[in-house]
Amino acid sequence: MRADLRISWEIPATPPGLAGRLERFMGPGKSRSESVVETLGFLGCAALLAAGLWTSEAAHHWSTAQLVVVVLAGLDLIGGVLTNATNAAKRWYHRADPGARRARLLFVSAHLIHLAAMGLVVLSGDLAWILTNAALLLGGAPVVEFAPVHVRRPVAMALVTAAVLVNLFWVSVPAALAWFAPLFFLKLLVCHLVPEAPLERTRDA
Repeated sequence: MRADLRISWEIPATPPGLAGRLERFMGPGKSRSESVVETLGFLGCAALLAAGLWTSEAAHHWSTAQLVVVVLAGLDLIGGVLTNATNAAKRWYHRADPGARRARLLFVSAHLIHLAAMGLVVLSGDLAWILTNAALLLGGAPVVEFAPVHVRRPVAMALVTAAVLVNLFWVSVPAALAWFAPLFFLKLLVCHLVPEAPLERTRDA
């Protein structure tokens, strides 16, 4: 490890009230550099998603409700991939706390709402798509969570790859939604559930 980097599991204090709850949800103690990368990455990827949807024929046939669900899901997944990959989020969600594991799995389970909204509203009640992805999520999350820590990352990557392939070959979605499964499983099985040592600079920038 470089001399100007160190691993720190120390969680900074957070303010009381709503501001503190929000900071804990995102990960307390996010560095300025992390915030810059997260913001620029979010804006750039959101712009790419918007451009892709704008040029997609299927998107032009969606109702307002369908478009709203797609946009909100896309923004949440893009933001979630970036936020959950930060040192601040890794430090918080993988802290040495008996309730941390339960919190991680509850966070993952809450994303069944994403599948229900996409399947029922955007895919016109496609129960096969909902149930397939729910099974992949609820089956994969405990496998990652309880895998030995030294192989948790490759286990998660194997499960994400499998989920993407299932979505490509065995469940049908419009090309305009081909991004959903990769981002969905990347956010939850890799970015959220895989623990990584939170590195910080001795003098943060």
